Amino acid sequence: MLPQPKGFRDHPYPYHHEINLQIESVTNLGLGIARDNGWVIQVPFVLPGEMIRARIFRNHKNYSDADCMEVLEYSPDRIEPRCDLFGICGGCQYQSVEYKTQLAWKKKQVEDSFLRIGGLSVDVNQVVASPKVYGYRSKLTPHYEKNKDPQNQKIGFLRYGTRKVLVDVPSCPIATDSINQELPSRREEMRSKPVGEKRGGTLLLRETLEGVVSNPKETVSEKVGGLVFQFKAGEFFQNNPFILPTLVDHVVGQAKPEENESLIDAYCGGGLFSLSAAKHFKKVFGVEISKDGFEGALRNAKLNQIRNAEFFLGDASSIFSELENVPRPCSLIVDPPRRGCDSTFLSQAIAFRPQRIIYVSCDPATQARDAKILVEQGYQILDVQPFDLFPQTRHIENVLTLEI
Repeated sequence: MLPQPKGFRDHPYPYHHEINLQIESVTNLGLGIARDNGWVIQVPFVLPGEMIRARIFRNHKNYSDADCMEVLEYSPDRIEPRCDLFGICGGCQYQSVEYKTQLAWKKKQVEDSFLRIGGLSVDVNQVVASPKVYGYRSKLTPHYEKNKDPQNQKIGFLRYGTRKVLVDVPSCPIATDSINQELPSRREEMRSKPVGEKRGGTLLLRETLEGVVSNPKETVSEKVGGLVFQFKAGEFFQNNPFILPTLVDHVVGQAKPEENESLIDAYCGGGLFSLSAAKHFKKVFGVEISKDGFEGALRNAKLNQIRNAEFFLGDASSIFSELENVPRPCSLIVDPPRRGCDSTFLSQAIAFRPQRIIYVSCDPATQARDAKILVEQGYQILDVQPFDLFPQTRHIENVLTLEI
């Protein structure tokens, strides 16, 4: 038996204590939940309804963490993962779960987040499925360690449950075919570098209209609907191009162009939503804090010959002072970082009083927190629509529509 780690809390279980557990549910992090005489135990890579043999490796104040040593009774929703590294590599959490079940879990994740964090009981639409559940990811960023031993240098992703340990990943089934075809040569190139040349870092492989690009500063193109968007390869741009047009059409439709004269796109980036919506509105306005994103939006407007779009460079927390004279009524699209909107931005948005707010988020938890504030200030939730941009993982994109 392995020695007990330093600092291990030995209550209520000793280190590596084994126990049979019935899995009751799954958390928003993809962890199975079981109870032993009321004590909660979290176990990764298991499904509700399964009976497992678990081994405790950490006790917290209110719960314990365990690994699944053996599945004694399988769920009918369990399938064979496509990747041999599933459960070792930390990139995917749901490859062993039927896709329809993944979608059901993600719908419940949104419902639970709004109820638990926002105190809001909402009707969540069925999750819009990705047209491709493997081979969909158009951007891959494998990490590499310092090149001490070229033949054994690890190039891949973090091992599940660790912050520093890499797993060597020769191919990734959720990445596009073109990226997987390019990956071996990029790995060989890294391993051919002089020993000790770098401390380690991250590779970039991004499939674009120009092909698979590795230089993060290179300008690349992506087509969404009938428009072409240019951006730096290392910048943020949604990396599931197979579902992205459907997401954009939904967001634009929820902005209700037939009822609103203008559209404001906060956190606009290169203008994906605002430029896609421009033909439906009298005027669209975008605000971006990043100079590269702002310049990209200007370039994309010119590239697509869109003349009724105006963009501002500045903090999204102070945009409304620039927009006092926009045609009313108007809609507001908000697509913030994972951390959500800051309080200053929300206060200004509420004071500005757009007729509709369409809030796009990759984290339903922070979205629910912000929704609570908007509802308290008079907005009503009209629609909650998740999109599965990230099959085989616990992540979900959610579009929330509110109206005053």
